Amino acid sequence: SVVVWIADAISGSRPGARYEPHEDYVKRMTKIEELAKNFPGVESVFAFQAGRDVRIVVKPDEVDDDNIVILAREVAKKLEKEAEYAGQIKVTVIREVRATETTAAK
Repeated sequence: SVVVWIADAISGSRPGARYEPHEDYVKRMTKIEELAKNFPGVESVFAFQAGRDVRIVVKPDEVDDDNIVILAREVAKKLEKEAEYAGQIKVTVIREVRATETTAAK
């Protein structure tokens, strides 16, 4: 029936729903990570959940709080244009600053 055919097509379009050769999966994930790494201030990139979730860690001395929103938008636009994916990709930019102080010994 047409309904079953359409449901199967929708179900099969999800990443990981159908068999994907391991090397194709690795190439797709690597491509997503490499596209995001090319932006200034990016320290590391991790793609999760078959490429549907991308987390970018930036260098806090190079990217300020205001620019992480812009960076997330720019990376998402670049992925839309150049990456192969099904569904949506969520891009999260992480900027972490830590301060540690030790007390004097008593």
